[in-house]
Parts: sequence; structure tokens; C-alpha cells
Amino acid sequence: MTDAPDNFLGLEPRHSNPATARYAVLPVPYEGTVSYASGTAAGPAAIIEASQQVELFDEELRGEFHRAGVATYAAVAPADDPGHQMQRVEAAARPIMASGAFLLTLGGEHSITAPLVRLAHELAGPVSVLQVDAHADLRDTYDGTKHSHACVMRRVLEVTDRLCQVGIRNWSAEEDADCPEQVERFITPAVVERSDDWIDRALDLLGEKVYVTIDIDGFDPSLCPGTGTPEPGGLSWQQVTGLLRRVCRERQVVAADIVEVSPIPPNHITEFVAARLAYKLIAYTQQ
Repeated sequence: MTDAPDNFLGLEPRHSNPATARYAVLPVPYEGTVSYASGTAAGPAAIIEASQQVELFDEELRGEFHRAGVATYAAVAPADDPGHQMQRVEAAARPIMASGAFLLTLGGEHSITAPLVRLAHELAGPVSVLQVDAHADLRDTYDGTKHSHACVMRRVLEVTDRLCQVGIRNWSAEEDADCPEQVERFITPAVVERSDDWIDRALDLLGEKVYVTIDIDGFDPSLCPGTGTPEPGGLSWQQVTGLLRRVCRERQVVAADIVEVSPIPPNHITEFVAARLAYKLIAYTQQ
């Protein structure tokens, strides 16, 4: 695919036309509130570049799911103020989601999820949220802003209390004290390892309609080292894809995002995993 068009999956116009595509990829190269390693602004472009090497035939479902159409939109320009950035994300996403296309947003940092969940809740009806992540992101404020990546799920809880958090293995005393009921619902990697019915438990926490947000650090850093805060003891590829396949099959997934990819060239593992995962979401939502 060395001469592939510069869009997600390197698709020719007949499969990437925004007027007919069922799926829309929106890059958001924003890293305005990062608190450790930087580089997530380069994530969306790296994922799109890596996607052009992804095989279009899905070996698991045995089909070519790009044929439903996957349009790639212009990147949302970063803003200096986190609040203004959230407004820009919503403004870019609104016409896409309102058109009925399945919006797959590529970050950038995790803060961008909050306006997308609010928009999905407004346009698609009441939504629940599935979060795959190493961190709880339940602080009320962090570094002087409510729009930090560390606060994104606290903002989501202002939209819906149907939040299923999988892979969480690092959270603060503040989060533990402020959100005890949510902390009790965490499906940690330890729960995943010792329980045969953890996916059933996740499904029980979700409503009929689901927004999926995947922080790439939900995976074990041995699989995805290219992220701002890699936490040991994460999830495997099989665990995450097994969860997503069942959620997509048994619930209506209305939109999704993949965030916190921070490329570390010449290693391309993390962005390729993210690109494969994005195509899995496209395939699973057509099962």
C-alpha cells in the first residue's frame, strides 16, 4: 500500500466519499493538558499512516468491512484554551454525527471525549459509556481546569451515570473518596484475570446505546508502549477485542474514540495497534 491515498486505511474515493460513507474518522491532534510525557498531538496522523498498512480483510469475521465506506475528515485545529478546544471538537463532530454517520474520533489526549459523549447523548438518545483505560480520570479538576484529561470521566458522569470502566489500575485518593460507587464498579485487570464472566458484568453496567472510548494505555505497555503514562499490568489484545466484539453485538454502539497514542519512532507498534483496533470497531459494528 505504498501509494495509498492519505486517508484512514488508504482507501480509494469510492470507499472514502463523505457523502456515502457509513463511517467517519475525525482526527483531533490535541495535547493541551498532558501531565507527563507529551506527543499525543502526533497520534492521529500516526494512526492514519499506520492504518494504510492494515489488511482490509478481517481474519476474525472474514470480511472486508471498509466497503461500507470510511471517510476521513480534516483534523480539528488545537486551541490554546482547553474549554475552547472542547467547543471546537463539538462543532466539528456535530454535523458528522447529525448526518447519521458512525463517528470514530482519533486523539490526541483523552479530554476530547467529554464533548463527544455530550453530543452523542443529545443526538442519539440516552447513552451509556464503555471506557477502556488504565486510569479512572474521575478528578473534578486538575492543573486548574475541569477540562483536563484527568477529569474527562467526571465530566462524562455529568451526562450519564451508566459508565463502565475496564482496565483501571491507577486512581487517586481524591477519586476514591469522591466517587466511591463508581470505584466499586471498576473492572480492573485483576477482575478480568480471575473472573470468567467479567464481560457479562460490563454489559450489565451498560444501557442499550453505548459510546466507546479507548485510552490506548488500557492495554499492557508491552503491547502499547507509545503512550503518555504507561501503566504495568494492562489488558491484552484478546481481552479488549473480545469485550468490544460482544458489546458491539449485544448493544448499539453509536460512536467511539481511540486516544492517547504518543508515537515513539522508529517504533510503530502502538499506532498500528490503534489502527487495527479502529478497523475492528468498524468490523464489529457490522456483525
